[in-house]
Amino acid sequence: MKRLMNATLLFACFVLFLRPMAVVAQEGAEPFKNEEIEQLVAPIALYPDSLIAQILMASTYPLEVVSAARWVKQNPKVTGKALEDAMQSQPWDASVKSLTAFPQVLDMMNTKLDMTQNLGDAFLGQQKEVMAAIQRLRTKAQAAGNLKSSKEQTVSTAQESGSTVIKIEPADPQVVYVPTYNPTAVYGPWPYPAYPPYSYYPPGYVPGAALFTFGVGLAVGAALWGNCNWGGGNVNVNVNKYNNFNRTNVSNGNWQHNAEHRKGAQYRDSASQQKFGKGQQRDAQSREQFRGRAEQGRQDIGRGGADGFKGGAGDRGGVGDRGGVGDRGGVGDRGGVGDRGGVGDRGGVGDRGGAGVSDRGGRGAGGFDGVGSGGQARQSSSRGASSRASAGASARGGGGGRGGGGGRGR
Repeated sequence: MKRLMNATLLFACFVLFLRPMAVVAQEGAEPFKNEEIEQLVAPIALYPDSLIAQILMASTYPLEVVSAARWVKQNPKVTGKALEDAMQSQPWDASVKSLTAFPQVLDMMNTKLDMTQNLGDAFLGQQKEVMAAIQRLRTKAQAAGNLKSSKEQTVSTAQESGSTVIKIEPADPQVVYVPTYNPTAVYGPWPYPAYPPYSYYPPGYVPGAALFTFGVGLAVGAALWGNCNWGGGNVNVNVNKYNNFNRTNVSNGNWQHNAEHRKGAQYRDSASQQKFGKGQQRDAQSREQFRGRAEQGRQDIGRGGADGFKGGAGDRGGVGDRGGVGDRGGVGDRGGVGDRGGVGDRGGVGDRGGAGVSDRGGRGAGGFDGVGSGGQARQSSSRGASSRASAGASARGGGGGRGGGGGRGR
């Protein structure tokens, strides 16, 4: 299960973060059409106002939604006060944290990740249009006889900014029922065949079994702190509930998108990218600069390894420095280049392809620098052949005693 959830998160990262910016942030991206927005909000338009507000906020942070959904699946029994305590240590945006009290909603947003991302993009770029689309769908559902007050919820109308709006609130403020319904039927005949509504059915629900039903009531406490400002075409925050759930002390009830919680997921259109994505651009530039420095470093290391091999036995483990005839007993006594530790015979790059003098002979040439480099190995092989010839001549002419062949020297 953990592997599956990790794979889901990695796939989400690929979809939302690794796609080319040219695809995601389009200079000429057209605004969402009204029918496209209704397609996106159809599965949530009949939810309570406060829950809709927090879904809209959280949809602008799709990668954090995936992380939170995975956490909920791993911790299904953490609820109530324990859930509030657990959320204090999570790095997600407050809107995402609040949805952990609604597993069904998080599962929908995680399962329909394309819907979540598009909904978030539409809300960031066209808030008034999104709020208006929800009201249009509520009006259609009410006209079809499928939206009414019940023991789970209260449906009412109000005048805001000169327009009549439909509000949906929990009948009991302490207990929230999340409805399940068929978006293709609950609003009456769907008028946009080219844009069929998104739909979601929680585990265990049989589509078509009921047109409109409620799940188990959720005692969510202060987790539900959002609010829809229908007249203003945006969402805001109940400061008291927000502070209680998030254990903070904010005083501003206006909601603002925080690009830091976007986690690198690019914005759909250039206007949103300009407004919210400046920090992402700086981060992307920093990553590119780091990659350039890292690549230069790898090239320098490669050249350094080759230079180390070129130094050969003479630089650090050579006949003169470490194994000279006068200093340490001659070529033979300490295992000169040709006999035991030479580049060519036992530890050399030429014969073994290994790390050079450093491994078995003298201590030169950097054991890890050039390993696996075919060009360097072939060059060093040629030098090894020369070394064997030279060392053979040295062994025949000097060294004395048992040293000519290296004896047991190292």
